[in-house]
Amino acid sequence: MARKDASGNGLHSVMRRNARHGSAAGRPVLSEARAVLTHEVLAIDERGRRSGIAIPAERPLTIYVDRRELVTLMTLGGAPEALVLGYLRNQRLVRALEDIVSIQVDWSVDAVAVVTRHGIQDVEARTAKKVVTTGCGQGSVFGGLMDEVDQIALPADARLAQSSVYRIVDTIRTQQSVYKQAGSVHGCALFTGGGELLYFVEDVGRHNAVDAIAGLMWLDGVEGADKVFYTTGRLTSEMVIKGAQMGIPFLLSRSGTTQMGQMVAERVGMSLLARCSGRHFLLLAGHERLVFEPQLLDTPYVRPDLRD
Repeated sequence: MARKDASGNGLHSVMRRNARHGSAAGRPVLSEARAVLTHEVLAIDERGRRSGIAIPAERPLTIYVDRRELVTLMTLGGAPEALVLGYLRNQRLVRALEDIVSIQVDWSVDAVAVVTRHGIQDVEARTAKKVVTTGCGQGSVFGGLMDEVDQIALPADARLAQSSVYRIVDTIRTQQSVYKQAGSVHGCALFTGGGELLYFVEDVGRHNAVDAIAGLMWLDGVEGADKVFYTTGRLTSEMVIKGAQMGIPFLLSRSGTTQMGQMVAERVGMSLLARCSGRHFLLLAGHERLVFEPQLLDTPYVRPDLRD
């Protein structure tokens, strides 16, 4: 079957028109690798009927940092440079954007070469310890999972209106996506506090998608203090920690959460909203940040009991 080229049609990522690109001072030189995002295969249904259907592409991407092999990620390939940049940031291997000289993706060999200015200090020791997580598409993190949680300080005065939650859910529902075409992928998005979409990225694993958004934020100098992060996947501890590392006080999902995910959110003071669908959501942490608007509901409003 012929491949269907979904790259360049806006399905893999949506960015603000004013997002900065190019090699400005302090920014790494990036390749602009393109990959086919879907693949057509023959399917036979329960009645023996044959049809061609689109499924998401999946390909390995091996990261080499200063010629040293670091890790292989399985990815859709929609935003590989941003994925690598966000991965290095969220794994706490690179602290400043200026430390990276270039990120060059070559799909002919399924690899990416990262060149840093001064190398990664103690890289062998820092990557020797892995914690296996419940994440899909990645499944491990370097170093202690909770090492930096207590050092994270989210803005205490950040608030999110209930109407903004609904606007975000509606925007995601109508967003053009690989998922609608082929299924089997996760999507992540970054919104303003008013519900305006800034970035939308899909990948085979939600951790890849959140890392790609972290990379885009870093490249564009976007701060997280007044932003809202949305994911289609469940809110595990690693997802919450990554959101906190990005400085984002609000994390929404159409799926659920885990016990540790909820615990970490409480610990860092993050608002955690799960099961977001239509006009329904479950606020599981950071209750004081959400501004309820009872006039938006058709059913009688019951003031939430926030007592311990």
